[in-house]
Amino acid sequence: MRDAATLTDRIAQLDEDVRAFVPEPDRPRRIAADARRIAERWPDSAERPPLYGVPVGIKDIVRVDGLPTRAGSELPADALAGRQATVVDRLRRAGALVAGKTVTAEFAVLAPGPTRNPRDLAHTPGGSSSGSAAAVAAGMVPLAVGTQTVGSMIRPAAYCGVTGFKPTYGRIPVDGVIASAPSFDTLGLYARDVAGLATAAAVVCDDWQSAALGSGSPGPVLGIPVGPYLERAGAEALDAFDAQVKQVRAAGFDVRPVPMMDDFEQIVAQLFVMNRYEVARTHAEWFTAYGELYRPETVKAIREGHDIGDDAYARARQEREEFRERIAAAKDAHGIDLWITPAATGPAPRGLDSTGSSLMCLPWSNAGLPSLSLPAGATPQGLPFGLQCVAAWGADEQLLSWAPGIVTALAGPGPVGP
Repeated sequence: MRDAATLTDRIAQLDEDVRAFVPEPDRPRRIAADARRIAERWPDSAERPPLYGVPVGIKDIVRVDGLPTRAGSELPADALAGRQATVVDRLRRAGALVAGKTVTAEFAVLAPGPTRNPRDLAHTPGGSSSGSAAAVAAGMVPLAVGTQTVGSMIRPAAYCGVTGFKPTYGRIPVDGVIASAPSFDTLGLYARDVAGLATAAAVVCDDWQSAALGSGSPGPVLGIPVGPYLERAGAEALDAFDAQVKQVRAAGFDVRPVPMMDDFEQIVAQLFVMNRYEVARTHAEWFTAYGELYRPETVKAIREGHDIGDDAYARARQEREEFRERIAAAKDAHGIDLWITPAATGPAPRGLDSTGSSLMCLPWSNAGLPSLSLPAGATPQGLPFGLQCVAAWGADEQLLSWAPGIVTALAGPGPVGP
């Protein structure tokens, strides 16, 4: 069991600047008590579960018994209360110690929280899972839970230079999690490395089939989605991505450009219709009762959703099904195992008023596919880049088993930054 006092001292010291955790006045006492309970429950080291004593940060839209859930908002905690999330049940049964609630954008929509990027405090950590990514990047905890609706796991992982995993849509139960847009909302994980992700994924994902990481099986065929989608990345991100592609090719990976998503603007519009429609209806009761407490960015999103009718929503849902089929067909036609792309349109923007662009994540979240952000170089100023790897629906285990080979390739000779 890790020393509870060391953990709380580390959070207190580092979080004064980073602000990754929701303030908790009695954190030292609570963590010490939880640590004692964990030690008493598993006194025999031979019987300890896989996450025994591992501190974990939990995004503040995920309900945790004993801690209020505010979802980064000013709404009263009682209005947002409910049973503890299944993902937290599973973590605690595996021996994890909840270090605290991590900061989220308000209701995991747009309005940013106070968290700063540990790599440069003048820059955003990304959103909406800002606190979870920053807590791992700063070394406060080795593991954290976030969510992704469009780009809220992968983008913060890239901006903060950590490893982030968004599983296949529905692979982790989302009961006990405050919804944003339920057709997209997906729980995910941050860790220091792929091995840490794999250990935690085996605990929290449904029906996980563990596979040896880097087991020597043939490497995956990597696909680059060439066209309007990739062109939306900025120059710095594209330069870094070109260098990353050279690295993986030099390591022996088969990398194939695939022209696709010529209608990227329509894909963005389709997701926007579904997202805003669902956000408005998720918040119908709360917004009626507490609308004056919502921040302007969230109010705007909800009002946009109010203006979208049922017929437009139904058309957008059908368009998404057709898009999923097109992605799968392109994968099969070109023999692709993993898509690789920049994890974000560029390094973390300066300032805390915006959490950055989610466009690099948008089509894959739309299709519900499992994705992973791997640290992959940095700007001369030290701001990280991430390489996004996207697998087929349900291929989460393969994604994590292939990742160590890509990590090794990115660490090979030659730069991976611009």
